[in-house]
Amino acid sequence: MRKWCSLLSSPLIDKSKAFALQIIKVCNTIKSTKKESVLTNQLIRSGTSIGANIREAFYAHGKADFIAKLQIALKECSESEYWLELLIESGYYDDTAVLDQCIEVKKLLIASINTAKSNIK
Repeated sequence: MRKWCSLLSSPLIDKSKAFALQIIKVCNTIKSTKKESVLTNQLIRSGTSIGANIREAFYAHGKADFIAKLQIALKECSESEYWLELLIESGYYDDTAVLDQCIEVKKLLIASINTAKSNIK
């Protein structure tokens, strides 16, 4: 692993993967019980791409590419947060723990991006 991407902590990788797995379960539950697919299709795309972009960061071509991959993951996380809010507020889903999980991943991403930016010399 490159020195400049060592800041990408395993908690971020672990939590983003756990979040993706939870998103898959949430979307499958909503699709089977509520027969809703438009919002859940959007959520499954954004929710599972967070971890994929974090993993891609490990193979970035340089510091700027590393930060860019994390920023894409952050955008996907923010989008996932929006879809979750819509699903919860519209009554399609009522367990807010997954939204809390999303916010936790978002905070880790913001901290990682800020650390990476401050380490650029």
